[in-house]
Parts: sequence; C-alpha cells; structure tokens
Amino acid sequence: MRVLIAEDDDRLARAVAAGLRRHGMTTDVVLDGSDALDKLAVSTYDVVVLDRDLPGVHGDEICRWLTAERSTSRILMLTAARSVRDRVEGLGLGADDYLPKPFDFSELVARIQALARRPGPPPPDELGFADLVLDPERRVATRAGQKLPLTPKEFAVLECLLRADGRPVRAEELLQRVWDEAADPFTTTVKTTIARLRAKLGDPPLIQTVRDSGYRIGDA
Repeated sequence: MRVLIAEDDDRLARAVAAGLRRHGMTTDVVLDGSDALDKLAVSTYDVVVLDRDLPGVHGDEICRWLTAERSTSRILMLTAARSVRDRVEGLGLGADDYLPKPFDFSELVARIQALARRPGPPPPDELGFADLVLDPERRVATRAGQKLPLTPKEFAVLECLLRADGRPVRAEELLQRVWDEAADPFTTTVKTTIARLRAKLGDPPLIQTVRDSGYRIGDA
C-alpha cells in the first residue's frame, strides 16, 4: 500500500510516516499543498492523509482537485476542528473519511487500512503465472503449492510484476511503487531484491530481464 501524508507539522508528519512504514506501508511526506499536488501529479497513492489547513494550497483545494481528476486515491482528511459542520464540509468536498486532531495512531492505521479495502475497480482475488500463485489479500505467495518465504519488499515487487501482465517494468517504476521517497534512486536496491526473489522462486526461472526495459514475468 502506498500512502501520501500531506501535513505541515513536520514532527507529526515524520512520526506518522515512520509508524506507517513499520506497518509495511510505502509512505511519502509533503509539508505544503503545492508539494502535495506535485506528488499527486506524478505518483499514484492508495490513500492520501490530507491535513485540511495546509499552507500554499489549502487541503480543500487538493480534495477538489483529486475529485475532479477522478483519482482512485482514497482521502483521509485531518483537521484540528472537531465540529459536525467541519466533518460534513470535509466529506462534502470529496473526502472518504475524516479524523480530528489529536488522534490515536492505532485509529489512524485502522482507518487507512479500511479505506484501502474499499471497493474500486475490483482486483483479481489471485494473481499468477504458470505454477506461481500470489494472494494479495492474504499476503501469501506459493509456487507448485509450496509457500514462498518472501519479505514484504520481495512480495511487493512480485505483485507489481504480476499485475503488469507480461509488460516489462522498469527498475525506476519498481522503486517508486515499492519503496518510498527515502530510497536512493542510485542504489542497487531493486537489482538486489530481484536477485533474492529469483533465488526464492527457484527453477525454472520466471523473472526475465528485458534489456533497456526492466523486468517481466511472462512467456518469452
């Protein structure tokens, strides 16, 4: 799951991001509305945790923009205001949920997870190729009926490759989808993860390297 936190309180934003990463969520942070729009223009997020009172571009405007763009991102709006009227206004702008500050972190996590489960275009119950089967809901992958001992990053890379349905996926795209903005784009992180994934998948090999195009799972 990929999450964008748009919150102008730097200390709060970084603390929330660290906590979400411990829950296995790929998390980016922006501190003003202009940067939020820049991120949303180039990246796809499952959930946007949006402070309503952002500097630069107000959270209400970001919410309206996401709605107008028919974004698939779910919006969890945060605000220090606690009145029913404020909640109604926020939901009326297109937010999917509303959480007043201060909030309990466990409730924030639960609400993000609930939003991510809301139906959009229905994903397949299982993804697979040949004797490889991946269950996104249960977070389990098997090959020839044997469970694969994958780390969260390995599982996420495998899921991205299977969802591409045979299309080569560039290392840059994998880095964006599976890791967050803290990842160094010049490291060999993706290459190393692919190598470990290949070893765990075993023979015959399933992941192909396509020259100048990235990695793919599919028929040669």
